[in-house]
Amino acid sequence: MEEFRHSYSRLCRESGAEPQETVLQQLQGLPRGRLDLATQSLTVDTCRALGELLQKEALLTELILSDCMLSEEGATLLLQGLCANTVVRFLDLKGNNLRAAGAEALGKLLRQNKSIQSLTLEWNNMGAWEDAFATFCRALAGNGALRQLDLRNNQISHKGAEELALALTRNASLQQLDLRWNDIGLLGGRALVNCLPRNKTLWRLELAGNNVPGDILRAVEQAMDHNRDRQTTFRENQARTHVLSKEVQHLQEEKSKQFLDLMETIEKQRKEMARSSRASAIRVGQLQEALNERHSIINALKAKLQMAEAALALSEQKAQGLGELLATAEQEQRSLAQRQAKEHRLEQQEAAERESKLLRDLSAANEKTLLLRNQVDELERKVGSQQEQLFLARQELTNTAAELKTRATQAEEHLELEKKRSRQNLEDLERLRAKEVEHLTRRLEESERAMQERVQRLEASRLSLEEDLSRVKAAALSERGQAEEELIKAKNQVRLEEQRLAHLEEKLRLLAQARDEAQSACLQQRQTVAEAQAQAGQLGLQVEGLRRRLQELQQELSNKDQEKVAEVTRVRVELQEQNGRLQAELTAQEALREKVAALERQLKVITGDHREALLDRESENASLREKLRLKEAEIARIREEEAQRASFLQNAVLAYVQGSPLRAMSPQK
Repeated sequence: MEEFRHSYSRLCRESGAEPQETVLQQLQGLPRGRLDLATQSLTVDTCRALGELLQKEALLTELILSDCMLSEEGATLLLQGLCANTVVRFLDLKGNNLRAAGAEALGKLLRQNKSIQSLTLEWNNMGAWEDAFATFCRALAGNGALRQLDLRNNQISHKGAEELALALTRNASLQQLDLRWNDIGLLGGRALVNCLPRNKTLWRLELAGNNVPGDILRAVEQAMDHNRDRQTTFRENQARTHVLSKEVQHLQEEKSKQFLDLMETIEKQRKEMARSSRASAIRVGQLQEALNERHSIINALKAKLQMAEAALALSEQKAQGLGELLATAEQEQRSLAQRQAKEHRLEQQEAAERESKLLRDLSAANEKTLLLRNQVDELERKVGSQQEQLFLARQELTNTAAELKTRATQAEEHLELEKKRSRQNLEDLERLRAKEVEHLTRRLEESERAMQERVQRLEASRLSLEEDLSRVKAAALSERGQAEEELIKAKNQVRLEEQRLAHLEEKLRLLAQARDEAQSACLQQRQTVAEAQAQAGQLGLQVEGLRRRLQELQQELSNKDQEKVAEVTRVRVELQEQNGRLQAELTAQEALREKVAALERQLKVITGDHREALLDRESENASLREKLRLKEAEIARIREEEAQRASFLQNAVLAYVQGSPLRAMSPQK
C-alpha cells in the first residue's frame, strides 16, 4: 500500500491540493487487498485522486467508504473510477447520504463494472429520488455479477419497490437483497411477491420494518424457501453432474491413457521390429557383400593362378624346346664324333696307304715339299680360322647355357613372386576374414540403411567386374600374343641354331676334306669335341636340375591349390553357417510379426471393450439424464403447485383485503 499512498499524494499535488493527513494515516498501515476509509470525511480532490488510482489498481478487492459524508461530486468521481476497475469485489458506501447523482452514478457502475459482487448502500437517500432510483434499478436488471445488495434505510417507497420488482424479474445473479427499514408498504410487497415466481436465484429477501403485512412476508419467506430448495437441489444436481462428469472424464482419460500406452507399446514393438528387420537386412547385405567380395577375391586368385599356370606352361614349353634343342645338339655331336671316328679310321687306312705311297713317292715328295710347306702354311691359317670358329661356337654354347640359366632363374623368381603373392593373398584373406568377423557385429546395425547403397554398389561392382573381365580377357589376349611372339622368337632361334648347325656341318665338311692333309688339326679337333661333349654333359645335368626344380615348384603349386581349395571350402562352410543364422533371425522376425499381429488383435479386443464400456457409460449418462429430466419435471410440478398455492394465497389475501374495513377506508386509485 505504500505505492498507493505515494500515488495518492502525487495526484493530489498535481491537482493543486494537499493530501488529507487522515487519509495518509489510514493508508499507511492498511492490510494488503483492503482499503478502509470509514468515518473519514473525504474531500472532492481526494475523491478525484482515489478515482484515478482505482482505475488502474490491481490489488484492492475490498473498498470500505462507510460514513465518509461524500458529496454528490465526490461520489460521482469515485464511482467513475470504479467503472474501469476489474478487481474490487466488495464495496461499502454506507451512510454517505447518496441522492439522485449518486444513484445515477451507481447505475452507471452496475452497467459497466463486472467484478463487484457485494454492494452495501445502507443509510442513504436514493429512494427519495424516484427517477434516479429507477435508473439504478434498470442497471441492476442488466448486471450479471452482483450477488449481494444492501438497501436498508434508503427511503424506498412502493414505486421504488415496483422498480426493484421489475429489475428482479430480469436479473439472474442477485442472491441476497436487504430492504429493511424502508417505506415499501402493501403495494410494494405485492409487487415483490408477484416478481418472485419469475426469479430463480434470489434466496434471501429481508422486508422487516416496511409496513408489509404478515401474509406477504410469509409468502416471501415461502418463495425464498422454495428458491433455497431449488438452489440446494440445483447445487446438488450440479455437484452430482460435476462428479459424474469428472468420473466420465477420469474414465475417458484412463481409457485414453491405456489406449495411448497400448499404442506406444505397439509403436515401440513396430520400431523394434523395424530395427530388427533393418539389422537383419543389414546383416544379409553385409554377408552378401562379403560373399561377393570373397567370390571376387577367389575369382581374382583363380585368374592369377591361371595366368601363373599359363606362364609356367610357357616356361615348361620353352624349357622343353631348349631341352629338345640340347638333345638334338647332343645327337648331332654324337653323330659328328662317330663320323669323325669313321673318318679317322679311314684316314688311318688312307694314311698307311699314303705312307706306302709316300715311301714309293718319296722322291716325288721331296719335290713337293715346298708345295706342301706352302700348303701347310695355308692349312695352319685355316686351322687358326677353324679354331676361332670353334671358339665362337663355344661362346655361343656358353651364351645359350647362360640364357637357359637366366631363364631358369627368371622362372624361379617368377615362381617365388607367385608364391609370395599367393601367401600375401592368403594373409590378406585371413586379415579380411578377421576384420569381417570383428566388423560383422558393428555392421549388423547399419546394414538396412546401406541396403540400397549396397545394391547400387553391387551393380557398380558387377559393371566393374565385367570391365575387369574384359580387361583380363584383353590382358590374356595380349599375353597370348606375347606368348605367340615368344614362340615365334623361339622358332626363329631354333632356325638360327639350325642355320648355325648347317654352317657348322659345312665347316666340318671342309675340315673333313682338310683332315687328310692335317692330322695334327684332327687331334686338336678331337680335343675340342671332347671338351664340347663335357660341356654338353654339364648342360644336360643343369637341365635335369632345372627339371627337378620345375617339378618341385609344380608340387608346391599343387599344394597351394589344395590349400586354396580347403580355404574356399571353409569360407563356404562359414557362409552357410551365416546363412543359417540369417534364416534363424528371419524366423525370429516372423515370430515378432506374429506377436505384433497378436498384439494388434489384443488392441482390437481392448478397443472393442473400450467402446462397450463407453457405450455403457453413455447408457448410464442417458439414464442419469432421464433421471434429471424426471427430477426437473417434478421440480416444475412442484413449482406449479407452489405457484398455484401462491395464487390461492394471493386470492385469499385479496379477498380478505377486499372484505376488510380498511378496503372501504382506502382511497381509490
